[in-house]
Amino acid sequence: MIARVRRIRGQVEALERALETEAGCETVMHQIAGVRGALAGLMGEVVEDHIHTHLVDPEKHPGALDAAAAGDLMSVIRTYLK
Repeated sequence: MIARVRRIRGQVEALERALETEAGCETVMHQIAGVRGALAGLMGEVVEDHIHTHLVDPEKHPGALDAAAAGDLMSVIRTYLK
């Protein structure tokens, strides 16, 4: 996840440079879309890790979701984050 955050930082810095140099609107919008997608991907990864760590482990959490339910939940979340 750290590598992903570092890539996002690079994207944001590129966006900042584009704004400072008054790059065209199309360029700026593409960069914003890229940052947004990268952040959504990071959020999906963090949520998936949370589900597997805190919601699926029946030893730690009696009544936890089963793996299939967790997979279904992640599918919905991925669709939402796109």
